[in-house]
Amino acid sequence: MGEFAVHPLTINGRDPANLRGDPITGDRYTSREFAQREWDHMWTRIWHVAGRSAELQEEGDYLVHDFMHESVICVRQADGSVKAFYNACAHRGQRLAWANSSASNGFHCPYHGWRFAIDGVLKTAQDSEDFPQGNPCGKVKLRELRCQTWGGFVWYTMDDEAPSLLEYLSPMPEIYRNYPMETAVCVFAMKIDLNTNWKFATDNFSESYHTRTAHPQVPPWIDQDVDSARHEMFPNGHGRTVQPMRPSLTDLPPAGIDHPFDAILRQWGIDPDAYPDYKTKAMQGWLDLKAAKRANWKERGYVHYEHMDDEELTDSPHTVVFPNVTLSFLPDNLIFFRTEPHPDDPNMCTFDLWCMAYPVEGQDTVDSIMAGPRPLRECEVEHRAFDGGKGVPEIEGQIVYQDMQLAEGQQRGMYSRGYQDAYLSAQETRVRFFHEVLNDYLEGRR
Repeated sequence: MGEFAVHPLTINGRDPANLRGDPITGDRYTSREFAQREWDHMWTRIWHVAGRSAELQEEGDYLVHDFMHESVICVRQADGSVKAFYNACAHRGQRLAWANSSASNGFHCPYHGWRFAIDGVLKTAQDSEDFPQGNPCGKVKLRELRCQTWGGFVWYTMDDEAPSLLEYLSPMPEIYRNYPMETAVCVFAMKIDLNTNWKFATDNFSESYHTRTAHPQVPPWIDQDVDSARHEMFPNGHGRTVQPMRPSLTDLPPAGIDHPFDAILRQWGIDPDAYPDYKTKAMQGWLDLKAAKRANWKERGYVHYEHMDDEELTDSPHTVVFPNVTLSFLPDNLIFFRTEPHPDDPNMCTFDLWCMAYPVEGQDTVDSIMAGPRPLRECEVEHRAFDGGKGVPEIEGQIVYQDMQLAEGQQRGMYSRGYQDAYLSAQETRVRFFHEVLNDYLEGRR
């Protein structure tokens, strides 16, 4: 794959010697007791994504993030910072906000009329002199959480003692410093109800062993061969698979069809017919594509390429941020995946899919990767039920749709007495690593 820099915190993601060997048992996916332990020891201690910074353009703009039975408001302050508050009135707990909006006049409790400014301080209260404790205005505040931003996302944590966001994400902010993530535009977004445990997606995105079976459309444009990719793990529980965006040399296309890699080469002024054979086109064409992008990005308006290195210009680092966020970095796209548990049922979760694209001069329509061509403008999130695929026809046949089709069968298999532990290949080492980091949280080692 050529020269690349390995971060000093990188752990070999194909070496099982880096694991303890903790079993991955079915009860982890089905037990309410296990789900409660996740809430008590892990979910209340990590950093969560509330939404995107682009949704908080003006003072008073706010996001509402519901997680299990908790809800958090993140609101843009007058100085440009973002503060996060529990979504509960400090009087008697009434919920203050139900959806993303703007609160130029603060947050008004619909029960007893208390009004809080966007900095969380109580401004007015009915009969404010009728409190034995003294007038609560200016004294009582919404309970605040720590809130920080990275990558164009707004994050918060419920843990006052948690490390900073950058420490928690380390080393991802350093590894992805060349991507102008905050400039990406969200062109397609869905929240999808799935009949599976939330961990299905992290397992799925922690390996590419399934892709040849589940995603046959991928090998023509991403090399899925077992030794082509780098599998990397990091001490905080994050991991990634870096795959070259070139045709697989194992999965050869049928003769006489237009190869998708040909169109990519032509887009950058490279003649795919100039190569003597398929292997040369795949390997040398991939190198020529790097050179063409490096030479011509500016005149073509691909300003997001300015600081990217050769690997980033043509490859796909698919990255899991522990425990439930996956970021798929592509040269022209950024895709956000997230699963979150159902408040009461471990057999259910929601799956967030946000397709983002970097603006390119002269382009007002972009390829969203997962949902086809989309206008280059911020979209609204739609909430759907997967319903065996019928609920999301816009993404039928796409990679993520194929993953969702497998989710329910995987969840049902976790109940079987025939399943006791995963029997993993080396390229699936990160799956067990994820569960071992989760165990570290549940058992008090993190």
